[in-house]
Amino acid sequence: MINWQDLGKLHVVSKLEGILGKWFGVEMFYTDAHGKVWSDHTNKDYAFKSHFMKVQMQSAYGPDFLTEDIEKVVDQLAQGKEDVVVYQSYFKNVKGVAFPVKFEGEFAGAVFVYPFVFDTTTSAEMDELKKHMIECGSTPEDAAVACEKVKKMWPREMEYVRELGGLLAEEMMSFHEEISKRENQIHELSSQVGEKYRYHAMVGKSKKMQAIYALLEKISNSESSVMIQGENGTGKELVAKAIHFYSPRKDKMFLAVNCSAFNDNLLDSELFGHVKGSFTGAVKDKKGLFETANGGTLFLDEIGDTSLSMQVKLLRVLQEGTYLPVGATAPKKVDVRIVAATNKNLKEMMAKGEFREDLYYRINVININLPALRERHEDIPLLMEYFLKKRCDESGKPLKTYSKKCMEKMLDYPWPGNVRELENEVERLVVLSADEKNIGPENLSPRILDWGASAEPAFKGVNTEGTLKDALEQLEIMMIREGLKRCNFNKSKLAKELDISRASLIMKVEKYGLDKRTKAA
Repeated sequence: MINWQDLGKLHVVSKLEGILGKWFGVEMFYTDAHGKVWSDHTNKDYAFKSHFMKVQMQSAYGPDFLTEDIEKVVDQLAQGKEDVVVYQSYFKNVKGVAFPVKFEGEFAGAVFVYPFVFDTTTSAEMDELKKHMIECGSTPEDAAVACEKVKKMWPREMEYVRELGGLLAEEMMSFHEEISKRENQIHELSSQVGEKYRYHAMVGKSKKMQAIYALLEKISNSESSVMIQGENGTGKELVAKAIHFYSPRKDKMFLAVNCSAFNDNLLDSELFGHVKGSFTGAVKDKKGLFETANGGTLFLDEIGDTSLSMQVKLLRVLQEGTYLPVGATAPKKVDVRIVAATNKNLKEMMAKGEFREDLYYRINVININLPALRERHEDIPLLMEYFLKKRCDESGKPLKTYSKKCMEKMLDYPWPGNVRELENEVERLVVLSADEKNIGPENLSPRILDWGASAEPAFKGVNTEGTLKDALEQLEIMMIREGLKRCNFNKSKLAKELDISRASLIMKVEKYGLDKRTKAA
């Protein structure tokens, strides 16, 4: 849709309007495809260049006569047969010329140049016009002056008007086409950015998250079992859902169960179901999650907490596609894709005999290792904004903003609870800030607000175990982080203090994601 208000602000529009008024004493106005005038000619305080049109618009029915002329001409131009229309207005012998404005071949509006009379108009015809104006409500004095000042258009002048009016219509079309191209590019780039920084409900622009998105894209059409590893709160179930909803099983059921929430007997019944009378309280047959999710995906969270006997049953389902409900004598067949997750080190558990090696390799066909939030620090501002908008939308509140101090405190905090902790903190901030638009640090949880004050001296936290390279990298990060704060993010000053080049410092700041001002932008 053409934004006619923006078109009216174009320099070329005002320039050509001024030229037409100065040279020929006519008005230039423009309408949309429905005949609505978008220029200022219908405003009461408009300074008309044509005295005739001024008198017309100040008379009782003059605006109605103009509307009638516009509707007639717009209908004619909309048929698409003419590139210019010279028309007879409501007033006898008074003419106007109109040019179509098109976009992608479709009629979108028109440019009008009005009023004038031909140079061949006689005195008798001008007297007839004066009489007609008086009949339409103008005073004899106004009608006489209007007729005296109305432009008599010579053929050569008429050609100039045609050229200028046609040029203006073309400029409007070109401007709208250019704006449409830019809007399409912006929309396309926004979509690309959205796709780049998001996958399903996961948000992140860090290299580690981009690598996970790429892996999920690769396995989207596979049926292989997937093992997701990561700390609590890193979003393992979100990844499992993404795997399901981007897979051929997306139209079937996705079910999730936390294996650590049940003892062995209850988990057996939960997963495989039971038959009536198989144990006290089994008053009727019950379907298990495997049967319910048949054809779909079953997410087994915290699979590392299952017993060895349960692991045997899970292995049988994976290998043979059959299981035995509690108390049943006949096995059932099932077709379910397994996605498992754990925050434990299964290799260490296998070495201790706590996790079956055959099950490990059966569920670990594709491995996804989710990074902790502290390992993808550059994603924190993105997640903060995402959760803030989400919570404000859900609560029906206008979108809030973080104050600079609040942002700094949240970026300094290590988020041991990962994304889940961050989301909960943002929800807390939205609730406690009530109707305040700007979220201040006073609403933060005490553990976050006091983090800087209670933290140990900067260099005490350097890990003295592991490789020397890792320890030096940690020390480098701490020195640069503390130095940036001390120098108020003046990289030139800090580079001199550290005795390295400014370019080298900038590379290290980007490598470790330490420039908070960039993240907060």
